[in-house]
Amino acid sequence: MIKAIFLATALILPGAALAANNVSLSSNVFVERKVARPNGTTALVLEQPKTVTPGDNLVFVVNYKNVGRAPATDFSVTNPLPRAVAFNGTSDGTEIVSVDGGKTWGPLSTLTYPSGNGELRPALMTDVTHVKWKFNRSLSAGSGGKLVFRGTVK
Repeated sequence: MIKAIFLATALILPGAALAANNVSLSSNVFVERKVARPNGTTALVLEQPKTVTPGDNLVFVVNYKNVGRAPATDFSVTNPLPRAVAFNGTSDGTEIVSVDGGKTWGPLSTLTYPSGNGELRPALMTDVTHVKWKFNRSLSAGSGGKLVFRGTVK
């Protein structure tokens, strides 16, 4: 239980995502839970993570906004994954990822990961350590948006 409370606290601390070029970021994390409705059906709801346990599905939301007076161009948003979370993909599929702590980047399908015997194998979603979105377009002053990725508590 203490581990779950510690993890929940670590997940909600701001400042995990990084950007530059007068782009401000804020982030939130939610736990996705199934809730029984009075009519006998279930609904998926997003809740603030008071406690999390292995197997819980998490939704990370990174909001970005150009707070400068000029367009922001050619910037990226990078978000490390907490060690206790396995990556489950993004909402838009435009991300690149790292499986080595941010040293190398690419689409997951192009990356390799060292196996236990010293050989390389294709990287898996569970190997992802960082997620990055590159913006090769201009973001006008005052404009913004959000990036969403999912994970599961290990």
